[in-house]
Amino acid sequence: MNTRQQESGSIGLAWRIVGALIAVKLALHFGVNLFGPYEFHRDEFLYMAMGQHLRFWRMDFPPFIALVSVLERGVLGDSLFAVRLFPALFSAALLVLAALIAKELGGGRFAQAFTALCILANILFLRAGNLFQPVVFDQVWWTVALLALVKLCKTDDPGWWLLFGIACGLGLLSKFSILIFGLAALIGLVVSARRREFLTAWPWYAALLALLIGSPSIVGQIQLGFPVLDQMGDLRSAQLARVTPVGFLVGQWQWGPQALVALAGLIALLSLRGMRQFRVVGWTCLAALVLLILLRGKPYYAGPLHPMLLAAGAILIERLRVPRWSTLLRWTTVTVVLGYSVVTLPIGLPILAPPTMVRYLDWLGSEDAVTTNVGSIERLPQDFADMLGWEAQVDAIAQVYHGLDSAEQEQAVLLGSNYGEAGAIDFYGPRRGLPKAIAYVGTYWFFGPGDKPGDVVISIGFSYEDMADFFDGVTTAAHVTNRYAVAEQRDLFIYVCRGPRETVQEVWPSLAGEQ
Repeated sequence: MNTRQQESGSIGLAWRIVGALIAVKLALHFGVNLFGPYEFHRDEFLYMAMGQHLRFWRMDFPPFIALVSVLERGVLGDSLFAVRLFPALFSAALLVLAALIAKELGGGRFAQAFTALCILANILFLRAGNLFQPVVFDQVWWTVALLALVKLCKTDDPGWWLLFGIACGLGLLSKFSILIFGLAALIGLVVSARRREFLTAWPWYAALLALLIGSPSIVGQIQLGFPVLDQMGDLRSAQLARVTPVGFLVGQWQWGPQALVALAGLIALLSLRGMRQFRVVGWTCLAALVLLILLRGKPYYAGPLHPMLLAAGAILIERLRVPRWSTLLRWTTVTVVLGYSVVTLPIGLPILAPPTMVRYLDWLGSEDAVTTNVGSIERLPQDFADMLGWEAQVDAIAQVYHGLDSAEQEQAVLLGSNYGEAGAIDFYGPRRGLPKAIAYVGTYWFFGPGDKPGDVVISIGFSYEDMADFFDGVTTAAHVTNRYAVAEQRDLFIYVCRGPRETVQEVWPSLAGEQ
């Protein structure tokens, strides 16, 4: 067998392993979404509601997730499996892209297969691929853009700038964090030998293409007065204020031994002689990390960099030549990654019912896993706690609503204190004969107050005092509890409110920006 045949066989084996890992990943996601003990996440209700209120050029949030919602629900229906199908497929694509990057960087069979394993076994990518959120799409677009940079460095074919621009445009259509990547890529080009690219038209074509594809996100911000600035201000005050540079870096280690592989990859891209031609990629990744630290980003914001860094780290491990120890080192690394993934799988995917999960976390002794965005400690990981109790809330609201006489039902307005409550009503409510909900928080405020003046309001999540400030009569109608939900959803009262001092339409403008 000649050398070319050996290389072809080696690559073929690597991609058979990658294919098997893809099958495992999809089986995990499909199994959880078909048979798991949890329901939809609060954020998923919001993104589905955005699809129902789709105004492509006038949205406060990048509209890609709303478009996907319309497509999925229109074709596949409203099941948990259907809504989460695209995230699972995109997450599997991320595994393929990471292995492909390893190949393009010069990695062999081990590097390609090990990179795919690191993606599969990482709770960061398991969690992202199991939720209908923009996170997994963001991870894919960053990775495609980095792959385009790798191909550009390897081939000097300027046509790869077009793929780079398309990826950045889709990223802008999905999540504003792509702007951090764009700035990081600019810095990477400036400090590397590839700064000469700016003397050609291709980077500018890429920028123009990105702006054209992502223009709905930009136009929406302009039309609505840049609500993203208020959203970022709220995020900084409520969540990001807790994040320190040290906390961001320490937070990378929650992804397990793969964090060491990623760190090795960053070092390799910046210093390894055999990767000199890819320096711009290393500088881009480093610049993105620095920007995220300076902006006090959450640790998972660096997730889109990990596929690239894991690929480079896998190559470094593959190329280590220690007499009589190289093979042992590789298999030890694989064993550690697999062992860690088995232990942390219930943290990455909601496979254990709440009581069992609580006992498992107590045994594991991991406080980080149950620390919320605002620093409080829950019994479950916040994402898991946010997948509990919503349908029971809507059942209770439906009972109250149908207990009203027909005239009051005709006039009743359903009011949620957050987008989770309002989104759950909008999702589960039609099958229970309920009208759409309103909420004066975030994106829901832009949906508007509806046409009914609010002579009768059924509220959930507010205190008695909150409602008494706006209504002459407030009656406690129901009480909903869930011991495993997040604190704000654990103990809720449903009130029937009558005699408004102002109509909903009159008070709505003054509620802009309320949380």
